[in-house]
Formats: sequence, C-alpha cells, structure tokens
Amino acid sequence: MIYLDNVAGTKPDPRVVEKMLPFLTEKYGNPSAHFYPLGRESFQAINEARENVANLINAEPDEIIFTSCGTESNNLAIKGVANSFKYEGKKHIVISEIEHFSIQNVTAKLSNQGYKTTKLKVDNNGKINLEDLKKAINDDTLIVSIMHANPEIGVIQNIQEIGEVCKEKGVLFHVDAIASTGHIDVDVKKFNCDLLSLSAQNFYGPRGVAALYIKKGVHISPLFDGGYQENGFRSGSENVPGIVGLGEAAKIAKLEMVQYSKNMKYLRDKLINALKGMFSFLHITGDEKDRLPGHVSFWIEYIEGESILLWYALKGICAASGSACSSNILAEDEEDLAASHVLTAIGVPNDICAGSITFSMSKYTTESEIDEVIKVTPEIVNRLCEMSPYYKK
Repeated sequence: MIYLDNVAGTKPDPRVVEKMLPFLTEKYGNPSAHFYPLGRESFQAINEARENVANLINAEPDEIIFTSCGTESNNLAIKGVANSFKYEGKKHIVISEIEHFSIQNVTAKLSNQGYKTTKLKVDNNGKINLEDLKKAINDDTLIVSIMHANPEIGVIQNIQEIGEVCKEKGVLFHVDAIASTGHIDVDVKKFNCDLLSLSAQNFYGPRGVAALYIKKGVHISPLFDGGYQENGFRSGSENVPGIVGLGEAAKIAKLEMVQYSKNMKYLRDKLINALKGMFSFLHITGDEKDRLPGHVSFWIEYIEGESILLWYALKGICAASGSACSSNILAEDEEDLAASHVLTAIGVPNDICAGSITFSMSKYTTESEIDEVIKVTPEIVNRLCEMSPYYKK
C-alpha cells in the first residue's frame, strides 16, 4: 500500500507512540490531583507538552490550550471571540472562499445571531488579494480568519502580510495552521496573529488531540461549561496520552522538519513535473511554488475525481478527491452531488471538471512509491478516457 492522503492524517512517529504508552498503562493519574505523585506526573507531562508545542510555533507555554481536534480549535477561536465580544457590537467576520468547513459552517451559523461574513475571493492559484482584505475590514469587523495552507490544493497564503494588515486595522486575526504546522515554518509572532489552530494528526502525532494558541490579552469564551482545566478555556478531563503525543510530535518536528520537508518537496516536484508531461488535459491546481512541500493536486478534463480515486485504490494507492462529488455533501438537488467550494473558487470550470485528486506525502514517503504512481497514472487515465462519453465527444 502506498499512502498519499497524509493531509488528512499522518502515520504516528514510533517515538511519539513510545512516549505515549506509559500514560496509557501505568501513568494514569489525574493531572488535576497535584497532591499525589501519580497525579503530579501527569500534570508535569502536560506542562512539558505545552512547552514543546509553544516552542514549535514561537509562543509562550501559557498561550497554548489543548483541544480534541482541529475543528474544535477553529470553533473555539471563532465562537469564543464572537461570544466574548458580543456586547461590544462588532458583528462582522472576514474569511476566504476556500476556508475549511469548520470555519465556513461556524460563520454561517453565527449569521443567525446577527453576524455578517465577508468571503474574500481568491485568484486561480488560490491566494487572496491584500487590497481586497483591506477593503473588506471595516469599523464593525471583529475578526479575520485565513488558513495558512489549503489541504485540498496545497496553496500557502501570505500570512505574514495578512497579519500585518489586521494589526494595522486593529482587528483580531485567527490562522488555521492545521495543514501547515510541522511541515513549514509557523511563527505566531511573525504572523502577527492572535489565535492559531494546529492538530497532532497532521504532523505524525496521534488523532484526537489538537491545540489552540491564544495570544496573551485576547479574551474568548469557552465552548463547554464545566471545570477549570486549560485555564478555564476548555473544560473536561485532559487526554493525557494524546497531549503527551502532541508534545513529542512538536519536539521532533522542531528538530527534523527542515530536512524531511526538503525531501518531500523533491518528491512533490518530481511528481508534478511527470504529471504535467503526461496529458494536455491534466491540470495542476494551486500555486506550484507557494504550496505545501509534499502536496500535489490536479484535475483531468471530463473524468470524475472519484473514479480516478477508485482506480488508484485498486492499484494500492491511497489518495483523496477534492471532488465535484464531495462525499456526504448534497447540493440543493439531491440527485446532484455538490461541487468542491475550493475548486469553484479558483475558477475550475464545472462543465469539464468532475473533481480533483490530491496526493499528500509524508516523511515516510519514498521515491520508489512516487515512481509507482507515475507509472500507473497513464494506464488509469487512458482507461477512464475510453469509458468517458464526455471525453469522446
């Protein structure tokens, strides 16, 4: 099996698993119970993990809040700010057209409470225009939320410049860095951001644990009512093994990210160059330069993304489809499947595009695996072209 869906979740590093195991067996103490050794051990392990995560993104340890996943971190950032400032009257939010559903759906729900959302358009490479951002921010704007890197097309935004605009305009700035943390430089001070989301599963840590950076002085309301874990921002018993794993993954990424990302970039460019030379009707999506190091995304005229995905699976290749056949999302007419909002935003024509393929590599991806993908792709595409009535026309 060749696993190339790492943007959805990476294989945990064995060192991460080894670090977690004791906290799944003999080190099971309640971290809130500081008065006995078993509890203090868990408490200290959480603090160590907090320091490692903070060190990875150039933050302070007490600015890191642990959550269950990236979606929760994004929800806590946007809803937390909205609820905290609801009596100040500001009810305008700025996002981009290509944000994750955990941002898009949150802002849509907040519209029921009188909030208005401006969605910034992106160019054909998936990047927002800074002048559009400046025009969108007004006296009623509460927060801007822009993802650092898009998981479907891999494009990396000019986050530092976006942060400078937000700082100049005096509005809060949240960065969804879930796809980028642990792969490229993420620095909350350079970004001038007030909140930043990250997730362990995206850089060789365990599933079910993530974090939210909250800059000192930024006030947010918690999503849950309960105890006072995580300084009151996130109630509930801590996932100690998961948090320990996230901390270890952050520690390893800080030391090794530059080297493994360099190798992923080499494999990415090799695959992109090979794909571009195969068919005139194969199109790479997203900025080819400013993209995640291990990310390749493309679409083929008249061929469904999910059909290609199934054929790759038959060849033992695991990939993802940012498809016009987006799973579990129905359009207004339930007989039609909804188009990817990301593909639509970057101007991919609906009449000849039926979905894209995303290959996302990890530090475990080998060159021989990429060579195999290059080898089988023409066979798959030619077979599907023969079957496509649209292509024949």
